[in-house]
Amino acid sequence: MPFNGEKQCVGEDQPSDSDSSRFSESMASLSDCECSRQSFTSDSSSKSSSPASMSPPRVVTFDEVMAAARNLSNMTLAHEIAVNENFQLKRDALPESSLAGRVRHIVHQAFWDVLESELNAEPPEYEHAIKLFEEIREILLSFLTPGGNRLRNQICEVLDTDLIRQQAEHSAVDIQGLANYVISTMGKLCAPVRDDDIRELKATSNIVEVLRQIFHVLDLMKMDMVNFTIRSLRPHLQRQLVDYERTKFQEILEETPNALDQTTEWIKESVHEELLSLSEATLTPGAENNSKPSLSPTLVLNNSYLKLLQWDYQKKELPETLMTDGARLQELTEKLNQLKMIACLALITNNMVGALTEGLPELAVRLKRISAVLLEGMNKETFNLKEVLNSIGIQTCVEVNKTLMERGLPTLNAEVQANLVGQFSSIEEEDNPIWSLIDKRIQLYMKSLLCLPSPPRCMPPVPGGLAVVQQELESLGSQYANIVNLNKQVYGPFYANILRKLLFGEEATGKAEASSSTN
Repeated sequence: MPFNGEKQCVGEDQPSDSDSSRFSESMASLSDCECSRQSFTSDSSSKSSSPASMSPPRVVTFDEVMAAARNLSNMTLAHEIAVNENFQLKRDALPESSLAGRVRHIVHQAFWDVLESELNAEPPEYEHAIKLFEEIREILLSFLTPGGNRLRNQICEVLDTDLIRQQAEHSAVDIQGLANYVISTMGKLCAPVRDDDIRELKATSNIVEVLRQIFHVLDLMKMDMVNFTIRSLRPHLQRQLVDYERTKFQEILEETPNALDQTTEWIKESVHEELLSLSEATLTPGAENNSKPSLSPTLVLNNSYLKLLQWDYQKKELPETLMTDGARLQELTEKLNQLKMIACLALITNNMVGALTEGLPELAVRLKRISAVLLEGMNKETFNLKEVLNSIGIQTCVEVNKTLMERGLPTLNAEVQANLVGQFSSIEEEDNPIWSLIDKRIQLYMKSLLCLPSPPRCMPPVPGGLAVVQQELESLGSQYANIVNLNKQVYGPFYANILRKLLFGEEATGKAEASSSTN
């Protein structure tokens, strides 16, 4: 059977060594040690990849916009197939209660009712049934591999519509026999997951219902075939993903010159923040410092990626170069916010009653589980965080008192319980010191991940206060680093050109383009 192969065991978001070397080459002029004005005015930069040029804006035609949209759609689909091992297509089922669902049901039912009346007429009318078998034949043939000539000839011979029409004219056609042959052939071609459907088809006696269910199962088999093809293509796409995405995005940029505007603003914000931070750090009272601050392009880019962990995905547009990973980044950020909250609650609990519950890992695990369950969906707008934090505080007091009673120790007094619940509830307030502390430590951990080689030999140590969520944090950190490293490999040349423009200004970029045009 064509679908019984095992699933490809390919790691998600794992770039190859060759891809890493290509990114390293594209970013070589931006390294911390060799970053100089001369390296940014060389011929290595291409005009087509530049985020902006000195020429006046060009009028974009409708066909160019549509071509860019097709390129973006193809690039997004290829990216999703390559990095998401669980990617598969599903049938678009309309809700039965919807207007479209009811209309489709009525039309389909009317068709099958007409077919049943034709077959039950005296003499029977077979034209619609013959057309159905003609369509079934074409579908079955589409499932065959190029080498399946024997079965192809058999299907064409048995489901020869001209012959069936001749038999119908002499009332000699065997509709049930043809249906049985179709079911038997489907059993040879289908995936194992459809075996139960084939058995149900064989057990159905009404010929109209059999034909109806045959088309239903054939639709499922089509989807199986598509998903099997996707799984087969995934290893190839993973090997070619970097070059494919970069080429497709270059085509988009040529069709839509402003396709890097959001990306430029995203990086520009980090440049300004880093310049401000660097100026404050190097400013010494009474000392003269006339040298211009020197920024590390790698540091700027990494800090830009860190901003994605605090992005407002509902109100703020993502940079164009990260559109393909938007859903993954949003899900990762939401999970990370939940881990932050759990770490805050654990830190408060440990500070207040840690001395009483020391040496009880089971209690810590139980409290963590309670917090995780109650905080599920905390990123939804309808989620009442303050109320949930209050509930977690009350439940935490109950669990701690229960543990203390089991050990024969006095329970928490009312004042301590009220203080614990109050501190829990205050976490959601702006500028809460506990939340700020945990957030900074997680940012520091994620930043350390971006400085590691890809793939990393080992995970960096987790900062203090995060031990309770270490396992989950390492898993999310690994996913985040994979997304970032793949994005760097694909869009490294585009980022390099943006950084040249932002760090060295229009003059350097203009010189580079003038130099390349005269050579």
